[in-house]
Amino acid sequence: MRKCQNQENTGMKVGFIGLGNVGGKLSGSLLRNGVDLTVHDLNADLVAGFVAKGAKAADGPAQLMRDCDAVITCLPSPAASDAVMQEMLPEVTDGKIWMEMSTTDEAEVKRLGGMVIARGGAAVDCPVSGGCHRADTGNISIFAGCDRATFERILPFLTTMGRRILHTGELGSASVLKVLTNYLATANLITCCEALVVAKAAGMNLNTAYEAMKISSGTSFVHETESQVILNGSRDISFTMDLVLKDIGLFQEVADRAGVPLEMNPLMIEIFKDGIAKYGPRELSPNIIKRLEEKTGLDITAPGFPPEMTDDEPEEPGYEVIPQGL
Repeated sequence: MRKCQNQENTGMKVGFIGLGNVGGKLSGSLLRNGVDLTVHDLNADLVAGFVAKGAKAADGPAQLMRDCDAVITCLPSPAASDAVMQEMLPEVTDGKIWMEMSTTDEAEVKRLGGMVIARGGAAVDCPVSGGCHRADTGNISIFAGCDRATFERILPFLTTMGRRILHTGELGSASVLKVLTNYLATANLITCCEALVVAKAAGMNLNTAYEAMKISSGTSFVHETESQVILNGSRDISFTMDLVLKDIGLFQEVADRAGVPLEMNPLMIEIFKDGIAKYGPRELSPNIIKRLEEKTGLDITAPGFPPEMTDDEPEEPGYEVIPQGL
């Protein structure tokens, strides 16, 4: 599959650091669509796989920033992004672009981005949303926080990796909105788990319950994706409990800085802390339902649901989303 769009971005060299569940799919879209791509990851096998498909390999973050026009990071934690930035920063010069696609803290991305800008570069926080299955097909949504001139420079890359692209405002704004949307997704997951367990306990057929939720005012993106792998029993959405806890923890920090006394999120944090204590930090996040399965003795599975989500929409050119009223 290819975007089949005007490849304005092929004249620029792009570096990509972090070839994991999400990063490997985003960088795959760049490579598939003809972008001049150099990659780096601590896992040499992942790098070798990209080299076999036509990418170049870098010795490390410093070489990537030195040799490329734009460097994208997609890493598991703010600490990892900081470590990579310390290696890249001496190589930042006028016109270089750093694009942070990790889910990170607003204050941290502003701190790191400020160092890039001070050396004459440009910085963007551009996290993604919509699930690994959509990252794989280039149909995921991407938020981008930066000045408008930088946004227009990187828009061709963003529309190659994603379908719906939203310019959220200045640096840091995308990270705030990303953790906000992950908070909502986590709340949806917890309520879907409770609804399915109550349905089973009340004697409902779970296949019918799934459809009732799907066609009603109670539906959501999370229900239409994660409820399916819950009912299959695989619970596999390539996302783990420690990552959920990180994301809702970041949302709590945003709320605390803004002076908002949240009620739901602190409870959700405790629920996932309990899930991690019971099942481990790398347990698949939809298995938070096991807490209720074990308490009730019920098995929340049903026939006919897929073990993992796949994107059956064709890969299409991305476009900028314009907020209503702007």
